[in-house]
Amino acid sequence: MITKSGLMVGLGEEPDEVLNVMEDLRKVGCDYLTVGQYLQPTEAYLPIESYISPAQFAWYREQALAKGFARAECGPLVRSSYHASL
Repeated sequence: MITKSGLMVGLGEEPDEVLNVMEDLRKVGCDYLTVGQYLQPTEAYLPIESYISPAQFAWYREQALAKGFARAECGPLVRSSYHASL
């Protein structure tokens, strides 16, 4: 069975925190990872703390693959269902 998890960034997390979550996911055997930009749906939700640059998303992807994920999709519009049929 292939397992997948997703993260949303832009809520004030530090890159090291994202890397720690990646490591935890790999420790439990997660195969695929998505990392996307949090976007505030309405004013009733938490505000965006920061917009993540394309370079930072590319770095997250490199780090995920280096940690052993079979596939990593990282970008501002990536969601947990990204390429769900793959």
